[in-house]
Amino acid sequence: MNSPVPLVGIVGGVGSGKSSLARWVAEHHPAVVLDADGIGHELLGDPEVRSRLRELFGDGIFNSAGAVHRPALAARVFGASAEHRKARHQLDALLHPLIRKEIVRRVGLVDPKLVRVVFLDAALLLEAGWRDVCRAVVFIDTPEVRRAAWVQANRGWSLDELHRREASQWSLEKKRQAADVVIANTGEIAEGAAALLDEIQQFL
Repeated sequence: MNSPVPLVGIVGGVGSGKSSLARWVAEHHPAVVLDADGIGHELLGDPEVRSRLRELFGDGIFNSAGAVHRPALAARVFGASAEHRKARHQLDALLHPLIRKEIVRRVGLVDPKLVRVVFLDAALLLEAGWRDVCRAVVFIDTPEVRRAAWVQANRGWSLDELHRREASQWSLEKKRQAADVVIANTGEIAEGAAALLDEIQQFL
């Protein structure tokens, strides 16, 4: 992607702290964060997207107000069965091109005089094929015990649920190998953020 402000993708396991590290850097340096999941959630409110989702998954994923009920949608697409995998593929095929388009649009709006780097926080960055819009991709390497504690505290997930969610993504080893840089996130957030900022200097 031809943009005066480099886009750096941040990937890692669920609960790896990638969002926290990127936000910490953005709060202390001339950087901004694009949240791909947030963009995807916004798109769920688009009338055309809702219409297509109704065609794909029926009325059961909507609440009484006609909005997408995200837990119901998640129940349809997260899991190991063939039905889950098919539904997940259908959802991704609908949303990923739209999210990519919005990412490119938003990066294009960033003022290079004010911002040195845009971080793309996207759990499925590699799976969705968005690497080509990134100047570099950073993998946040966080021990599973730390990730499990985070998802339990913040999302109420068990370790089994963490594994179930991650089963729909590339393996952590595959993500690590595909990244340009690996950051160990084992200490305080400021420490990990400083390492992230230091490592990406070569791409700015």
